[in-house]
Amino acid sequence: MRKGTFMELCDLLSPALRHKNTKMRAALTVEKQVAIALWKLAMPYSYQSVGNQFGVGKSTVGAAVMQVANAIKDLLISRVVTLGNVQVIVDGFAAMGFPNCGGAVDGIRIPILAPEHEAGEYINHKGDFSIVLQALVDHKGRFTNINVGWPGKVHDTRIFRNSGLFQKLQEGTLFPDQKITVGDVEMPIVILGDPAYPLTPWLMKPYPGSLDSSQELFNYRLSKCRMVVECAFGHLKARWYGLLTRLDLSKTSIPTVITACCALHNLCESKGETFMAGWEIEANRVAAGYAQPDTRAVRRAQEGAVRIREALKTSFMTGQAMV
Repeated sequence: MRKGTFMELCDLLSPALRHKNTKMRAALTVEKQVAIALWKLAMPYSYQSVGNQFGVGKSTVGAAVMQVANAIKDLLISRVVTLGNVQVIVDGFAAMGFPNCGGAVDGIRIPILAPEHEAGEYINHKGDFSIVLQALVDHKGRFTNINVGWPGKVHDTRIFRNSGLFQKLQEGTLFPDQKITVGDVEMPIVILGDPAYPLTPWLMKPYPGSLDSSQELFNYRLSKCRMVVECAFGHLKARWYGLLTRLDLSKTSIPTVITACCALHNLCESKGETFMAGWEIEANRVAAGYAQPDTRAVRRAQEGAVRIREALKTSFMTGQAMV
């Protein structure tokens, strides 16, 4: 990130990171703590290597990472990982081809070292240990809702159904009560998911199986807009490369660090910080060794959801106006 963004970040976190000198040693400045944490999270280096870079011990690096991560969770997360202006998001997805859409949801598994307890819950069929990040993103690939901490073995649907996001969507409290009429069907603001998610009146997913031309067009439109969440995960891993190095932290600390990286992702994206394609190429190469499990498709559909999807399919095919 540019110096201006770095200094703004330091100012935001300074209430939690400003420490007093002691008789034993001078306290690290806020800027040095943040720099150490960012360097460790962005690079595939050991604590010792990062410590050598900054002239501190490896225990100081570990402390800085957690202090900065906790400061981000306490002071920054509610400011930068937020829904923001829903109408701007809806207009953004509409311009991409999907009407009355408030976001795209997906889950990704972040590799970790084997936990001391309940290790079997964190391992997938390929023998990798991981922890799950579920995220809802806007049309620009910024996280608007995250859930971190479920073991990697758990199916995306179970995580989703037990999340605060699901509860808000089910209760109708996440988005404004803004409906459009598609054909003769009323459609609320929806989110987009892959086949692992349930089809509901507020969550649209692709048609399964053998498709006709209208179903293929619907799936294409949905997939095109849902790509924003995959791109967001790609940028997250590429910019915060440390997430791919098997996080060697306690089970309680890992979610805090992942949460901090999501906040930093949003900060960099909103500030228009440079993102180099080479970062993602390298991240994808490393991530290929931690293949994401194939989550089984969910066939259940809520009453009314099928009618909404059918109406959308027809409108896409015919170019019918929506009001």
